[in-house]
Amino acid sequence: MKSKEKALALAEATNQKKGFNVRILDLRGTASFTDFFVIATGASDRHVRTLAQATLEAAQRHGERPLGIEGEKTARWLLIDLGDVLVHLFQREARAFYGLERLWGDAAPLELPQAAGGTQ
Repeated sequence: MKSKEKALALAEATNQKKGFNVRILDLRGTASFTDFFVIATGASDRHVRTLAQATLEAAQRHGERPLGIEGEKTARWLLIDLGDVLVHLFQREARAFYGLERLWGDAAPLELPQAAGGTQ
């Protein structure tokens, strides 16, 4: 599976579990360590864990296994490393504090299908 297809599938998985403000940043021309960030917000630690589980299940359906997972205990910022795609799942306050979209402002956003990317 190509990294762009993977990023879209993982973003859709978070969207199906009601992730908020789902975004994909294309880092292919900006960073050497990954191709895409998938970023989503959950309403609580339980919601962030649910988003993570949906992400992992979607990756597994496509034959992908994570290289690592960080932040499971507190689930304020949970990172799933799939090599060419990094999934960042935040609670609202943590997402605002770390501001990945601001830090990686040179990265182009990838257009999501119409149903993806709910706001709150």
